[in-house]
Amino acid sequence: MKIKTLTLAAALTVGIAGAAEARDQIRIVGSSTVFPFSTAVAEQFGKTSSFSTPVVESTGTGGGMKLFCAGVGENHPDMTNASRRMKKSEFEACTKNGIDITEVQVGFDGIVIANAKGGADLDLSLEQLFLALAKDIPRDGKLIANPYRMWSDIDPTLPKQKIEVLGPPPTSGTRDAFVEIAMEGGCKTLPGAAELGLKKKACHAVREDGVFIEAGENDNLIVQKLEANPAAYGIFGFSFLDQNADKLKGASVNGTEPEFEAIAAGDYPVSRSLFFYVKQQHVGVIPGIKEFVFEFTSENAWGPDGYLIDKGLIPLPDADRAAMGKQAQGLQPLAM
Repeated sequence: MKIKTLTLAAALTVGIAGAAEARDQIRIVGSSTVFPFSTAVAEQFGKTSSFSTPVVESTGTGGGMKLFCAGVGENHPDMTNASRRMKKSEFEACTKNGIDITEVQVGFDGIVIANAKGGADLDLSLEQLFLALAKDIPRDGKLIANPYRMWSDIDPTLPKQKIEVLGPPPTSGTRDAFVEIAMEGGCKTLPGAAELGLKKKACHAVREDGVFIEAGENDNLIVQKLEANPAAYGIFGFSFLDQNADKLKGASVNGTEPEFEAIAAGDYPVSRSLFFYVKQQHVGVIPGIKEFVFEFTSENAWGPDGYLIDKGLIPLPDADRAAMGKQAQGLQPLAM
């Protein structure tokens, strides 16, 4: 077995050696939420190092994982960004294709419900958010198709306007995190939910009757659509709200506004961790990967006064950041 493992490793090294000659730029795919952070690091890295500026693509977390885990070689990306942790099934797909992985948690982000500055203010509980967007809701001891068309149908204190929400597709890590944290969180609080067996899968089902509109992986496009339609709301990462604070405002959730300090303190209820993943077989073959990881995990980038904070990243606590930096810069392998 040891001989076979060494033979495989040698074959991978030989297979990718030719790739280095054909590609001298790091290729990064994945989350649209992590995209602006990764892009900022790539631009800084291109300016301050002797390496080419990495190419960063916004493919969505799920799409990025599929590309990243497909194989080793110049046709496959070196890193992938994620707005949720890698799933066990994705880890197994990578492992099956001979890929060893380093996982790096880069910080935190909040998932916001936002609309144009001129639109109505919104203060929602997680329960109201679930009732607005769930495919089925409990009523009189049974599940029924969601009947709510207006926010005020859910609660008369909410705006008297139709529910129209633009959000990410199922391939998005933001969508995964939103349904797990916000939808499931609201679902669990509903009277009768447990008796009806409303658990993960049912709580995560988003309505398909035109109230929730899948707007793709381009969060900037959602921002433009919200500007054009003040009655609509959008779901995306806090960083996009922060970068568009002159155009948009965020809804309060459970009485807490989506602000940097509230997310950092864990008070804002819809928050999640952000990651990137490194393909170890490409390190030392595609130029600059290790150096790029060092730049991303430097205090100058992800520290409390780093340039990524200006982009909306919520930093890890000091001790966690130090431990994660050591793990990242040592390219420690992920095990699941």
